[in-house]
Amino acid sequence: MASSAKRRAVGAGENPEESEESSDQGLEEDSEDSEEEVNEEVVVDFEAHTVSDNDFNGIKKLLQQLFLKAHVNTSELTDLIIQQNHIGSVIKQAEVPDDSDDEDPDEVFGFISIVNLTERKGMECVEQIKELVLGQCEKLCSAAVLEQFEKVLHDTSQAVGLLLSERFINVPPQIALPLYRQLLDEMVEAQKTNKPSGKCQYCLLISKTCQESKKSVSARGPPKEELMFVNAEEEFFYEQAVAKFNYSVQEEADSCLTGRWSFDDVPMKPFRTVSLIPMDRMPAIMDKLKEYLTI
Repeated sequence: MASSAKRRAVGAGENPEESEESSDQGLEEDSEDSEEEVNEEVVVDFEAHTVSDNDFNGIKKLLQQLFLKAHVNTSELTDLIIQQNHIGSVIKQAEVPDDSDDEDPDEVFGFISIVNLTERKGMECVEQIKELVLGQCEKLCSAAVLEQFEKVLHDTSQAVGLLLSERFINVPPQIALPLYRQLLDEMVEAQKTNKPSGKCQYCLLISKTCQESKKSVSARGPPKEELMFVNAEEEFFYEQAVAKFNYSVQEEADSCLTGRWSFDDVPMKPFRTVSLIPMDRMPAIMDKLKEYLTI
């Protein structure tokens, strides 16, 4: 699968005070250089590969970007994703030129998988994720919403799958369409062979979202229209959710993991948005993905 990705301009440890003392001419030159670099476009071919042991560090890094400082054993969760390698994929660059500056040709640019939280009940990482979701829900949501999440997460007769789709911010959303198609096909095959990953009636999605800092935030999080999804396609899942809420990760955000979020030079506050979606609504979501992400 081939996708176009814009090269992201990254500062090299500049001192803001020193920058302000530069001459006007120097600032103009730097501005022109930066604009040229930001607007430079490169074409990168990505391929989906079966998850393997070699992908441990790459997957764990992406999970840490999602969970930040939350008490979740990301090492155990990564091991679980690798163990069930009959389902899910990792995204890698299709062909790395010999003269490339990339140190790791097998670098993981993203991954997709689903973990059956009901079947994996008792595992430390699984219980921690459920505690995280229910704990935040109890603090921020109405009793009715909390009851709905508790009922689904504790009901062993209806399995809940944790849907994980993480990637670097400069990987375009178009890549999500073939990945989701493949994941759903793999879930059908897993169900035929009675594997846990194919038997989910609900999926739980924790999305990276953000909101303009200058806007007020209610105790229950930002309203829907103000949310911006880092993975743009996840808004379609949010729309189909039967229960959802947002919680702030402003205090947990680490620039080393999350970057300095801004859209059009507008500072953003980071959130996590939790959505509970019945699997029978997946066809409607896929229709939206096809409509908006087909190249």
